[in-house]
Amino acid sequence: MGKITKEFKEFIMRGNVVDMAVGVIIGGAFSSIVSSLVNDIVMPVITLITGKISFTDLFLALDGGTYKTLAEAQEAGASVFAYGNFIQTVVEFLIIAFVIFMVIKGLNKLHKPAPAAAPTTKTCPYCKSDIHIDAVKCPHCASELEA
Repeated sequence: MGKITKEFKEFIMRGNVVDMAVGVIIGGAFSSIVSSLVNDIVMPVITLITGKISFTDLFLALDGGTYKTLAEAQEAGASVFAYGNFIQTVVEFLIIAFVIFMVIKGLNKLHKPAPAAAPTTKTCPYCKSDIHIDAVKCPHCASELEA
């Protein structure tokens, strides 16, 4: 039992498992923020622009009946083609993809690559061995090097 516990502890404490767990948790929180952005800010503006049409209320009753709302049609037991929900989901996806694109773009601007380290070796022009950058004589072939 002790060996399994030790292996499990090593598995859990590996960097990629912990990083993945953090990513899932932050992703869930970020999802809530983006959903609120879509449902509470963007979709009401789109609804206002489209003449107060709520996408979620767009449907086609397949039984030939006439219903004022999707909820009314579903309550009556009618089969419905709820294409408005699909439109809503596509719009949410596009907004989420755009927000993620903007966040990644911003993070990439903040992340500056580390400057390249100064070289510490050079190649001997005679024997092609790597030698210290300040060497004036090659330790491998004993050639005199130009300064």
